[in-house]
Amino acid sequence: MDSRKVILLVGALIVAVVTALFARSLIAGSAAPQAAAANQPPVVNGPEVLVATRALPIGTILDATALKFQPWPRELVDNAYYLKASTDLAKLQGTVVRNPITAGQPVTQGALVKPGDRGFLAAALGPGMRAVTVPVSAQAAVAGFVFPGDRIDLVLTQSVAGGGDGTPLHVSETIMRNLRVLATDQRTDNIAGDDGKTVVRTFSNVTIEATPKIAEQIAVAQTLGSLSLSLRSIADNSSELEEAIASGAVKVPDGDPRAEKAMMLQLASQPQTGASTYATGADVSRFQRRSVPGRAPDSGVSSMSSNGMMASGGAPATIPGGTAQAPVPSGPVVRIARGNNVSAVSVGGK
Repeated sequence: MDSRKVILLVGALIVAVVTALFARSLIAGSAAPQAAAANQPPVVNGPEVLVATRALPIGTILDATALKFQPWPRELVDNAYYLKASTDLAKLQGTVVRNPITAGQPVTQGALVKPGDRGFLAAALGPGMRAVTVPVSAQAAVAGFVFPGDRIDLVLTQSVAGGGDGTPLHVSETIMRNLRVLATDQRTDNIAGDDGKTVVRTFSNVTIEATPKIAEQIAVAQTLGSLSLSLRSIADNSSELEEAIASGAVKVPDGDPRAEKAMMLQLASQPQTGASTYATGADVSRFQRRSVPGRAPDSGVSSMSSNGMMASGGAPATIPGGTAQAPVPSGPVVRIARGNNVSAVSVGGK
């Protein structure tokens, strides 16, 4: 082969390799900034507005975890939004959601109702629910450690009269469960002290959320005995929901996480009644009764004559026409009917 052709071929090969390497470095250098720019969140040029950290349905009482400030595009900021520069987030705690708010949506001033505003309690109620006020003592109200937004059980304590000796049966029964506290006395928010902690205050009335049927039952229960509050743990709702799903009482929708979450939220906030638990005096003291004692037997034994007239205490029953029945024997008897004639035969024994 001619040496000139070999030199030209080697030169062309070198030029091709250098061109390929240069093109590769150029492509890699231009792609790296694009990838870095894609990983960085876009910079929002605007003020920080108040948004919801989670979905807030109607009637939600807001706490410190429900809201946060987030930058928002300046051209999309509305005058009804809460701006960080002019909003005290602590003062919004205890307010109630009037209109449903989705997660990440800015909160408008018309969507919240503050304590003391007209219609606040009506806005705090869920659809189809009622507000019922129950008088309680300091001991029956968990010494003031029940606050608006907590969940409680209602316990009825009463004395059931009856029995031959007149001694009543003392019994305590959990009649309602998972009731939401709306207010204590006339306060619908939690008072914070100078150190930021919630101030514990005793109260004599508690307003709770209930269905219309449960509201009727609570009104009757107040006439039967005394009512006391039992504060529920936050974890109780999830455990009871799991038991309901395991038993088949609740059907979880398949393939729709949003519908499943909505169903669980609705069940966790639903008041419950029925299948109550109870404790009698005998459960805490051996000197108390477990049930209502039976009545003492009457001193006289009554019998029925053939025409329906009663004879008591051994007195004869007279049948129209002048015929008198024989005295009714005392003690256990067996009544024998022969046609229209009924006779009582003593069988003796105890």
